[in-house]
Amino acid sequence: MLGTVKVEDTFAEAFPMTAARLIITAETPRWAQTAAIVMTGNATSVIACDVEAAVERTVSPEITPDGRPGVAVLAFGFSREKLQSALVSRVGQCVLTSPTTACYNGLPAIPADKSISIGGQVRFFGDGFQGSKLVDGNRYWRVPTMDGEFICEDRFGTTKGVAGGNLLIGGRDQASALQAAEQAVIAVRHVPDVILPFPGGIVRSGSKVGSRYKALKASTNEAYCPTLRGRVATSLTPETECMYELVIDGLTFEAVADAMRIAIRIAAEAPGVTMITAGNYGGKLGPHHLHLKDLLPGVQETA
Repeated sequence: MLGTVKVEDTFAEAFPMTAARLIITAETPRWAQTAAIVMTGNATSVIACDVEAAVERTVSPEITPDGRPGVAVLAFGFSREKLQSALVSRVGQCVLTSPTTACYNGLPAIPADKSISIGGQVRFFGDGFQGSKLVDGNRYWRVPTMDGEFICEDRFGTTKGVAGGNLLIGGRDQASALQAAEQAVIAVRHVPDVILPFPGGIVRSGSKVGSRYKALKASTNEAYCPTLRGRVATSLTPETECMYELVIDGLTFEAVADAMRIAIRIAAEAPGVTMITAGNYGGKLGPHHLHLKDLLPGVQETA
């Protein structure tokens, strides 16, 4: 137990994905944020999206490459090739098109064979009028636009990230479960190197692998649906009437673990929370297992 909240002795099962960080800048924070939000649309889950992506944090002008307000975005894909394809499309459609923006690599310099080409692909929109410049060994493309130029770094670094860290937060009713999940999201967004890719950071439609319909890769996790209690084997405690999930992707296992640890403690303090657990598939989905009992040393978990 954590206070009066049941914390199940289980683990979240996460898996490796290729990750990139993009720094989007603009003349104002509003336009940097707008470009980042639009660029990360429809990027909640690789079950049906080309990437999982979300805003990581704001970046002050003191540390952005061009001294302007910025926003950091993390994006995760199943391979370097798929990540490049998705980001070229999203940068071209959503950042290039946004007023005053520029786009830069947000990861340390790495070998060319572990980087992806973003500016090097988006540059073709310049129709032969594009130009480039080398600065400290990095190439930047300048694409003419109707408000001046769009600056985009040629190549972006990638790293092996961790996706699919998760928590399930149950409450006595919808309002209490949602409030707890919202408070946990606010806390997690202060953790560096992680994102919560779902709308507002919260998932109402927790899923399981597979479906009775062959065309679907995933389907509703009926064991946590309160309206199906009595029709299926339920995993809900008797007093739990609502469950929300947080999905956490990060650049490292440690970052995801830190985010989960903070989320558990914050959620457990919220009124009306009845249980906290995590989703896994018996260890068959991914090699990264985040055991709740290890995240909360000294706390007695209950099975």
